[in-house]
Amino acid sequence: MKVKNFFTILLSSASIFTYSSYASDVELLKQARQYFSPLPEVFPSDNNPLTPEKIKLGKILFYEPRVSIDGATSCSKCHPLTLYGADGLKKAQGNNGKINPRNAPTVLNSAGQITQHWRGDRKDVEDQAKRALLGKGSFGAPSYEWVENKLKSIKGYKELFKKAFPNEKDPITVDNFAKAIGAWERTLSTPSRFDKFLNGYVNALNEQEKRGLKKFISIGCASCHQGALLGGTMYQKFGVVEPYWKYTKSEKIDLGRYSVTKKEEDKYVFKVPPLRNIAKTAPYFHDGSVWSLKDAIKIMAKVQLGKDLSKKDIEDIYAFLKSLTGELSEDIKTIPVLPSYN
Repeated sequence: MKVKNFFTILLSSASIFTYSSYASDVELLKQARQYFSPLPEVFPSDNNPLTPEKIKLGKILFYEPRVSIDGATSCSKCHPLTLYGADGLKKAQGNNGKINPRNAPTVLNSAGQITQHWRGDRKDVEDQAKRALLGKGSFGAPSYEWVENKLKSIKGYKELFKKAFPNEKDPITVDNFAKAIGAWERTLSTPSRFDKFLNGYVNALNEQEKRGLKKFISIGCASCHQGALLGGTMYQKFGVVEPYWKYTKSEKIDLGRYSVTKKEEDKYVFKVPPLRNIAKTAPYFHDGSVWSLKDAIKIMAKVQLGKDLSKKDIEDIYAFLKSLTGELSEDIKTIPVLPSYN
């Protein structure tokens, strides 16, 4: 009788524990959904409807170096997809080895942001693709006409542009170049286990990742790093509580959006970077001054929130951030064959 009572109590306790754990997970899910949403399959645009032909052309053009002044620079140079769309350098290198002023953000999921670039000086992925052509630190082309003539000289592009833009008499233009690349970049969505969690599968995250998510919210990180991308939806001063350069290895103090708007309130203001695939895209911050994600977590808590995180807090948040690493589709991983001149 005593043995039976013991097992009854044991089973009852296990049921209570299981229910309590599940209830806690459901509450965390409810809380998370107030800040985050699952990634969409694509990032659509009213101004650039997606078609299979346009997306196919855009992927090819993403790898096309012959429209650069040195014949060796393409979108993929600064955004290699083998490195999750970032180049692994402190600052991007454009044509002829020219060093750009800032770190190259990942191109994955970038179409879901409010703007492009750290300072938000590019309206969308199409605007970025077009203006990069003349960028002195990017493609370095002398003119848009030069780019169009270069594309027209490559015979294989005639049919590809015609299929992508069937209603245009002369479809090989820089605007269509930008639309095609933008169309492909709008398909670069990389959902992860965190999306499964947001969709109701609470066991998609392990216990440490759930603790990290809870701390990420309670500490205040989610006040800026929110939405489907966990960032990319707003601008914020880097160094709200203390100057960021006190804790980073920054070689130069960057004025951020101030250099674009000339407004005093925009000094040291940058677009809040998305955290999708963040564990794969070191180094961190606009100047690539920090190589360790754990150090970046510590610094952000200090300069943005005025909080000193414990080692356990950092480890838990780090574990959660790793759950944001998505799987790369076969289309993303496959490099296309470029058209020939003949």
